[in-house]
Amino acid sequence: MKTALLLLSILFINACASSSTSNSPNSKYKESKAISYLALGDSYTIGESVPNNQRWPVLLSKALRSEGHTIQAPRIIAKTGWRTDHLLKAMQSELNPTTKYDLVSVLIGVNNQFQRKSIETYENDLRTLFDQAIAYSKKGKAGVFVLSIPDYGATPYGAPRAESIGQAIDKWNAVYQKVSREYQLPWYDITPISRKATENKSLIAGDGLHPSGKMYQLWVTEMASKVIELVH
Repeated sequence: MKTALLLLSILFINACASSSTSNSPNSKYKESKAISYLALGDSYTIGESVPNNQRWPVLLSKALRSEGHTIQAPRIIAKTGWRTDHLLKAMQSELNPTTKYDLVSVLIGVNNQFQRKSIETYENDLRTLFDQAIAYSKKGKAGVFVLSIPDYGATPYGAPRAESIGQAIDKWNAVYQKVSREYQLPWYDITPISRKATENKSLIAGDGLHPSGKMYQLWVTEMASKVIELVH
């Protein structure tokens, strides 16, 4: 009888200790430190024509983990062919306005340019988009970063009009960067990297238009250390 009571006492103590450990402040702290990431964009962000694990937001998350950060799988709101207005509508329908993220990235505009939409409308849409991106950030503008529009004139698809496409991309990026600066958002210029595809076809996916995983990795290598500063 005494032996049975002793065993029950030991089990009770162990159960309490286990409960205490799982609900300890330290365990809650570790869970809360997992970085949440919202990636907003178009075909470049969704990674058209590359495997899911080669999308640049996924590669960026991997880079942050390699530096010792715990990060959740990125929440990606992006689709091939989207303009700014498409992205704004998707954010309204797909995101919970009460959910905030540690990091928010924006890469949008190539389809506005490609479809010959108004650059003035693009500029106005960017302001609305940045307002919303900041609203979804836990730290406001301190948690948001922006990537420039790649130059698809450097791809096999764009090669016949490479010069005119390049000039157009520069014009649209100038507006894009101007609005980013107005909002004091970090601007990561990956356009020069995209132009390396002219000499290195391995940087282009099999569709002849979108970046390959190798190019996306170059983007991430360029900006990872800067993004890490945003989560400190």
